[in-house]
Amino acid sequence: MSHRIYLLPPWLRLWHWTNAALIIVLAVTGASLHFAGEGGYLVPFSLAAKIHDIAGVALACAYGFFVLANIVTGNWWQYVPKPPGVLARCLTQARFYAFGIFRGEPHPYPPTVEANFNALQAVVYWFIMYLVVPTVVVTGLIFFYPELAPTKIYGLDGLLPVAMLHYIAGAVVILFMVAHIYLGTTGVRPTSLFKMMITGWHEE
Repeated sequence: MSHRIYLLPPWLRLWHWTNAALIIVLAVTGASLHFAGEGGYLVPFSLAAKIHDIAGVALACAYGFFVLANIVTGNWWQYVPKPPGVLARCLTQARFYAFGIFRGEPHPYPPTVEANFNALQAVVYWFIMYLVVPTVVVTGLIFFYPELAPTKIYGLDGLLPVAMLHYIAGAVVILFMVAHIYLGTTGVRPTSLFKMMITGWHEE
């Protein structure tokens, strides 16, 4: 009989699925905009631009809610790698993902109420949620208010580095999402962790 612990409150689950949907919309429309001049595209350019803008503003609002809710509830602590031995635990966890999981080894650091994330997850999630996503949001908002960008940087259009940062950060978020979906299949059953994100209950 499996053991269950309640880890994810309703607000976090709602934000998670909203965030996932917005990132997918932004990825599809962003690709349509970026590759518009190179043949076929997923969404017509003008429609993609409008949807991308709306979804971008929604993502900024959702991120603001995420940060505020984490502060109010104290959930921000889950994203802080807990010393001591963070590096050693990250290496142990990486080894588990690379080899141990395929050999049926037990999870080295199963989630608890006090620590939902293992050390490697905490490092990666902190990097994504507090560095990369804010970069996507801020650079995206600058395109709404281009007067905020420098006119020139080293003789180039001041929006060029903003566009490059936006593209690179967006690509990192998409790569993270692909890895995130894969790791979502590594629970006690392939659907267990996805179910947890619906019910809030983690099964061991």
